[in-house]
Amino acid sequence: MNLIPKRFIGEVITVEFDQKPATRKNPHCPDRFIWNAEVHEIDALLEERRDHARRGRMTRNMRAAHLTRAGQRGSWGVGRIHFRVRLQDGRFFDLYYDRSPQGGNPLGQWNLYRELAPE
Repeated sequence: MNLIPKRFIGEVITVEFDQKPATRKNPHCPDRFIWNAEVHEIDALLEERRDHARRGRMTRNMRAAHLTRAGQRGSWGVGRIHFRVRLQDGRFFDLYYDRSPQGGNPLGQWNLYRELAPE
């Protein structure tokens, strides 16, 4: 099934896991998220993509050999983990975990990026 963007959301969300991730900075897909005071149950993970690339000035603070390894495995506070999911109610969303420290929170944050619709 081909999905296309339906609407941009761009809001911070809270997520919940039935089984806690092994590490907080490298989580798997959550089982549900809370958005607009409603719990949204995730029925299926459709796609997962990890982007640990350093960009801008962050590329200059690491030797080339380490930069390659960090791009594959990630380094503290750099990158995003993207998830495309289908909810139990049949809707589709893209969400991601931003690994960078935000607003005094060293763990990063979860974001609901957009809603999708079948083409």
